[in-house]
Amino acid sequence: MDGKVAIVTGAGRGLGRAEALELARLGVHVVVNDLGRTLHGEEEESAAHAVVDEITAAGGKAVAHAGDVAVWDAAADLVRTAVETFGGLDILVNNAGFLRDRMIFNMSEEEFDAVIRVHLKGHFCMSRHATAYWRDRSKAEGEPVYGRVVNTASEAGLVGSPGQPNYAAAKGAIVQLTLATANACARYGVTANAIAPRALTRMTEALPGFDASEEGFDVFAPENVSPLVAYLASPAAAKVSGQVFVVYGRMIDVLARPTVDRRFETDEAWTPARVDDSLTPFYEHREPLRDGFAYGGTRG
Repeated sequence: MDGKVAIVTGAGRGLGRAEALELARLGVHVVVNDLGRTLHGEEEESAAHAVVDEITAAGGKAVAHAGDVAVWDAAADLVRTAVETFGGLDILVNNAGFLRDRMIFNMSEEEFDAVIRVHLKGHFCMSRHATAYWRDRSKAEGEPVYGRVVNTASEAGLVGSPGQPNYAAAKGAIVQLTLATANACARYGVTANAIAPRALTRMTEALPGFDASEEGFDVFAPENVSPLVAYLASPAAAKVSGQVFVVYGRMIDVLARPTVDRRFETDEAWTPARVDDSLTPFYEHREPLRDGFAYGGTRG
């Protein structure tokens, strides 16, 4: 990983910070992106600069970037910053996001749009500019190049968290954006994968259970997630693409693609009555929210 170049968005705190530090520890030059700010004495400093200071103090190389990933030109400037500062781009870790939780019947248009914008559009803008860079390089060099995209989904996008219709929709869409990216960019040497992490961050600190520990082991520490991100960004993961991983504590789940649960056929054309005859007995003893199309984990 020595000398490779990564962009990590939302890297001022939490998961993004842990991911940026882990990549830097492995010798990766990191563009640390974050909009947040933190207080140091009487001076206000960007959270991204604070992480850059940690990396450089440990002997690594990093630069801060405070652009909004959901702004087209800012996302393009992030890629340009990586190329102009470190000579290229090899890894993109999309992590930036926030919550605006509310039940579907109480959610405002603004709360829905804001979460979709930062999570989904932010992932798209960054991926679009990074993959265009890799595609152009691949065409110029006449062979595949080195490109890694690691997106941040969530179990909320797999199970449909009732109090997070905006977040669940964005995260479910990020899974499909990841698969589309993997399918479109394989010929250029680019892999794309998604993680669904459970970690104690500012987004989850108000939720119960995220302070769990086992004999001194912090189950939901963000540092438990970053090794998987580092692996997916590494040469060792060249054949890993289009995959979704649930990760926390000492566990990594590799998810399978959706499969057909049961097929119903009719000898004649379907009518409402025939559909009723087929499906009603099937669902009579099932609990759709438990037995239907859903991953069996819990929200992350």
